[in-house]
Amino acid sequence: MKKLIIINGPNLNLLGKREPAIYGSLSFTEFLDKIKDKYKNVEIEYFQSNIEGEIIDKLHEAGFSYDGIILNAAAYTHTSIGIGDAVKSIETPVVEVHISNTFNREEFRHQSYISPNAKGVILGFGLQSYELAIQSFKLEV
Repeated sequence: MKKLIIINGPNLNLLGKREPAIYGSLSFTEFLDKIKDKYKNVEIEYFQSNIEGEIIDKLHEAGFSYDGIILNAAAYTHTSIGIGDAVKSIETPVVEVHISNTFNREEFRHQSYISPNAKGVILGFGLQSYELAIQSFKLEV
């Protein structure tokens, strides 16, 4: 069985409550339950933190033992050289995901320290961005 982990950064624990016009009204837990039910042949773990160092630690932990990492570092995408370096330092492929189209937003969101070392980047498709990332690993449903 393939093993993936979704790692979400700051404020994504508020999905379903935070700015529903941008992020939707579904909580990530509700979404995750649907994804796990759809991809029964894939072990999907989930981690969320508002703390940069915890995200780096989780990348280090998963970066040599998982088949794929789906990373939405949220605001840290645009500010954290440390998270970018962590992605560069690990063997497991990382797909960078964003719920919104960051290029339709403030200019500071156009820079990513993760993208140069990611397998790919998916953004702007709402929570479906995560499912597209799962599909990018070419796993059986």
